[in-house]
Formats: sequence, C-alpha cells, structure tokens
Amino acid sequence: MKLNLTKPLVIFDLETTGLDLVKDRIIQISYIKVYPDGHEERGNELVNPEKPIEPMITQLTGISNDDVKDKPTFKQLGAMLAEKFTGCDFAGFNSNHFDIPLLAEEFLRAGVDFDFSKCKMIDAQTIFHKMERRNLAAAYKFYCGRKMEEDFEAHRADQDTEATYRVLMGELDKYAPGANEDPEKVLENDMNKLAEFSRVNNNVDFAGRIVWGEMKDRNGNTLLDEQGNPRLTEVFNFGKHKGIPVADVLHIDPGYYSWILSGDFTYNTKQVLTRIRLRESKLNG
Repeated sequence: MKLNLTKPLVIFDLETTGLDLVKDRIIQISYIKVYPDGHEERGNELVNPEKPIEPMITQLTGISNDDVKDKPTFKQLGAMLAEKFTGCDFAGFNSNHFDIPLLAEEFLRAGVDFDFSKCKMIDAQTIFHKMERRNLAAAYKFYCGRKMEEDFEAHRADQDTEATYRVLMGELDKYAPGANEDPEKVLENDMNKLAEFSRVNNNVDFAGRIVWGEMKDRNGNTLLDEQGNPRLTEVFNFGKHKGIPVADVLHIDPGYYSWILSGDFTYNTKQVLTRIRLRESKLNG
C-alpha cells in the first residue's frame, strides 16, 4: 500500500545516552523521508553527544565513545536537519512519547526554533498498542510475518527505522477499510486521522507540564464554541497551580513564570510558556 500523503512524511528513530529529556542527548538519528509521489530519501547520522556514553548504552546500541568522538554535534547538524524536516509530518515507534520530545529539546539547545505544532505526529506504537498491544518485535512479526531478528540488528536506529516503516505499512494494509469484519479495527490512509489516532493525551508541551483544559465561566459551566464543542485553553498540569489556566497564573503570580524558566524544566516547556506569555501580553497590551 502506498502512503496517502499531502506532504512529506519523516519516519525516524533515535538512539540516545539515556531517557532523560533534560539531561540526555542523541547519539544516532536515522530517518526515511517519504514524498507524496512515493520517492524515498534516507539519512543516518551518528552524533557526538558531548558527554560520555555509558557502557550499558554501548552494550545496548553498539555505539561507543570512539564511534562518535569525531562526529558532528547536534548543534552542527541542527540547521541541516531542520531544513530537511521543514514542511514534513513525522512518524516513529514511541515517537510521540520520547523521540519527538527529545528531538525538540536538541533543536532548542542548538538554537533552532523548529515548530512541531505545525506537524502531524503519527506513532506506530500507539496505533499498535491500541490495536494489538505489544512491542516492536511482536509488531514486526504480526504485521510483516517474520521475526525481527531475522531481518535486523537490534537497537540500531537505522534498523529500527526500517522496521517501523514496514510495520506502519503493514498496519495500514491490515486495517484498511474493508480488510476485516471488525468495524473498530479500521484505519484510513490519511495522515491527519493517523496523527489523531496516535494521540494519547492533551499535552500542550511534550513533557505534559501544560495541557489543554476546558474553559469555564464564573459559575463553573463549560464554554462552548460555535460548533458546540468545549472551548479549550492551556492549564498547568503540576504544582500549586495545577488545573488553573496558564493565562490566569501569569496574571496573578507572575513570578511563577520566572521560576519555571530558571528551573529544571525542558526547553520545550519553557518555549511553550514563553509563547503563551507573549500572546497574553499582546492581548492585554
């Protein structure tokens, strides 16, 4: 099945020094850029993380400190990758939870303001978990009919990227309209709908510190838009102001903004909060 694309789709995977969005760094990024006409472009970069790779990570990925010591840093690669990815949607395996948030952090650390809010983000793992609830190896066997270890080397970003691409294509084949009798197991070959199906939360920032919440009137009633749907606004999802609209907190407790900016929060959270603050300043100015 050919992907039904209106703009390029980047299927990608990362290998990293760990799982901490604030402290850890990318050591390998691999991608397949699929164009609407079906043309495919592949990229694979080892990245100098500018910090030691722990032995456990080397054992897991096969990437050592020697492998990356002479490779470019992400700051050196950031502008090139942003140019490659601009105007694209994204797909990966567990990408909405980890790969995209960490990639966003790396872009911001490199001084590249890449706006993921304009991108559709499709997570083949979320689709798989909602449909079958297993991991990538099981997904590959289920959708592709072969054991992953027969075709790929484990824990390499380029290998996992290829496997994820095949899994996504297999998912679209298996759940195509008319392909099975279960009406709940239907996926349309449409990037907007796949991105919506991949969502598992209402995060505004990737870390989930700010989420979308329903707007209320003074009596606590939900405000509706012209279509009768709840109107949404950004609310804090942690701390003493949890559940309170960000715009209200910026007004009643302006020091909270400075505290977050100087605290151990992701760059993406700080970026989102700053954009809200600038927007509110313009509205109230």
